[in-house]
Amino acid sequence: MKIGAVFPQTEIGEDPSAVRDYAQAVEAMGFDHLLAFDHVVGANAATHADLSGPYRHTHAFHEPLVLFGYLAGITRHIELVTGIIILPQRQTVLVAKQTAAVDVLSGGRLRLGIGIGWNDVEYEALGENFRNRGRRSEEQVEVLRALWTNELVTYEGRWHKISDAGLNPLPVQRPIPVWFGGRAEQVIERVGRMGDGWFPLGSPADAAPLLDKMREHARRAGRDPASIGVESWISIGGKTPDDWVKDAVTWKELGATHLSVNTMNAGLKSPQDHIDAVQRFKEAVEGV
Repeated sequence: MKIGAVFPQTEIGEDPSAVRDYAQAVEAMGFDHLLAFDHVVGANAATHADLSGPYRHTHAFHEPLVLFGYLAGITRHIELVTGIIILPQRQTVLVAKQTAAVDVLSGGRLRLGIGIGWNDVEYEALGENFRNRGRRSEEQVEVLRALWTNELVTYEGRWHKISDAGLNPLPVQRPIPVWFGGRAEQVIERVGRMGDGWFPLGSPADAAPLLDKMREHARRAGRDPASIGVESWISIGGKTPDDWVKDAVTWKELGATHLSVNTMNAGLKSPQDHIDAVQRFKEAVEGV
């Protein structure tokens, strides 16, 4: 099971040197990957009290693909993972170009996690349709994979049209791995049918029956369920090292291929505190 760290988006701050020091420290500790969350704009809680998600305009986020372009030049081998980017609120062909660029600049170290999000205010601001985002994301993945693997693409779907055009340069990975986030039935089926991996999230107990469903969907699609990666993360807030190890062991028993530590919302005060916390986690779960 590969071990990663969740980039502390909302708490790392704006200093580029702090971002650099964190990423390089995580890589030097031997973590396999660095995972970043995504939000483009946050809504004002005073005027959008109906939103149920966790983030508002007061939460800072470095844009993941720009962040990874920076990290590609200052790290050497750690995998860079979006966990997840909200794909349907973005232009598909532009995402294909941006991800190909990150993959080239990093030497083939990008893993693209995608999801559909919950924030209709964000969709409105970006000029995309919130109501068809799930169905549209499937076609988006088809378009991404076509653009990543072909010099020229001609494609006409329900939401996309490409007339004999292509990316240059193409990514190192052809195609870049695409993992899905989300727990809805449609997502679980989509993972089994076409995903390279899945972020089921939640507790191991909650995830276990969903993993069984995903693997059954994979078998129905003629795929080997073992070929589909599974990643969750452990938040350290309110937990002891013994809890971390117990959760890590349980996830491994469930067939998780990857596991990340999330140090946000744990009362840490500085970037160095986050570095120290991920080191404690790494030492605790080493060998699980």
